[in-house]
Amino acid sequence: MADPQGFMKVRRQPPPRRPIEERIRDYHHVYHRPELPQLRMQASRCMDCGVPFCTTGCPLGNLIPDWNDLVQRDQWQSALERLHRTNNFPEFTGLLCPAPCEAACVLAINDDAVTIKDVELEIINRAFDEGWVTAQVPPLRTGKRIAVVGSGPAGLAAAQELNRRGHWVTVFERDDKLGGLLRYGIPDYKIEKWVVDRRLDLLRDEGIELVPNAYVGENPTTDEVLSSFDAVLLAVGALQGRELPVPGRDLAGIHLAMDYLTQQNRRVAGESMDSRAEITAQGKRVVILGGGDTSADCLGNAHREGAISVQVLTHGPQPPDAAHPLAWPDWPFILRTHPAHEEGGERRWAVRIEGFTGKDGRVQQMHAIEVQRMPDGTTQPIPGTEHLVEADLVLLAIGFAGPVRDRLHHDLGLEYERHGAIQSDEQFRTSLPNVYVAGDAKRGASLIVWAIQEGREAALEIDRFLARTTESEAQARAS
Repeated sequence: MADPQGFMKVRRQPPPRRPIEERIRDYHHVYHRPELPQLRMQASRCMDCGVPFCTTGCPLGNLIPDWNDLVQRDQWQSALERLHRTNNFPEFTGLLCPAPCEAACVLAINDDAVTIKDVELEIINRAFDEGWVTAQVPPLRTGKRIAVVGSGPAGLAAAQELNRRGHWVTVFERDDKLGGLLRYGIPDYKIEKWVVDRRLDLLRDEGIELVPNAYVGENPTTDEVLSSFDAVLLAVGALQGRELPVPGRDLAGIHLAMDYLTQQNRRVAGESMDSRAEITAQGKRVVILGGGDTSADCLGNAHREGAISVQVLTHGPQPPDAAHPLAWPDWPFILRTHPAHEEGGERRWAVRIEGFTGKDGRVQQMHAIEVQRMPDGTTQPIPGTEHLVEADLVLLAIGFAGPVRDRLHHDLGLEYERHGAIQSDEQFRTSLPNVYVAGDAKRGASLIVWAIQEGREAALEIDRFLARTTESEAQARAS
């Protein structure tokens, strides 16, 4: 610990954001890159606690005090080595993770947490700048073949771990480009797609086969995959949007949020769109239902498209501005303001949607009523608060109901948890002996750090399974 009083001398200072009037005219990253002296000072605030709760708050178990201290000492390559011990893709988490590690920082008990996420991102950014991040090709191959279905963070992390253990890995992606939600879901102003492509190029160089336009279950078929690979990992995400079963839901102009976000990412990438099925916020009165990350992503995109107005409506009550003191080190229930919320729009809480009406088959009004939270946790409507909300485009960002139940899931005969996730045991095994599951498909829609961690753990279990299989085969040949 280079400066044991750093946390008393230096105040928290995150990187500055680009001016709102500038950033809403493009899809580049919202934040400026910090100056290295400033970042080293921020790293000096880390207290190198005897019990580093930041590490336990991070699902990946990142060695945060280690690389904070190394950055403060200007030992960047050593910091990178510590960072890569637990995290395959720190450039993804540094951009996208909501940082539960910072909520668990001991400083957060009565002060502002260390800017852990910013330090993490700059370590990997500098590493790429300096050429320190290179492909790691395994020296030997086991001959075993694994199919990974889905190319989001969980699938890619598992693929890299399995490949580095010497197995041949093929990643199948149903879309025409790889990356999962990193590519088609999360806006470019949060993660520009060259960041994803840079990592995918490294994975190819390491010997991983990446196959786009491969909708497993259809082409290739489920039988083809099961017969061609020694193990299969399902990392298909949880993209089935939660529905809103109210009158008028079938009107044109009401869409699941992910359908809009996927189209918008394709639009930004310059890909052609079918005008008949196009979802756009340009020149429209937009209403977004839901108050989480997906809602904020829709909000930021709507601003950049040029919506006339945007309202964000949430069924629950407005969260408090500050965390309860007893919440630490758990993730606190507080009002979270994303950069998109600073760019405009109206936020409202405690509103329930009763239905939609419109004209000529298109939505025009949303029927709503205010509600109040009762002591038992339920919500009750407040009589006399019924009102109409004008809307040309309604986006449902109210959560997810597990993986999409497609041909692959039907062929495998998988079992599901109550919340829609694929059922598995503690070793990530499904009901089929050589089929595993990880990430959102296993735990439900969650954080990117959980996806990467589950991909890493599933890879370890698959490696153990293949080792047992190899031993059994050897014994069979010997007998």
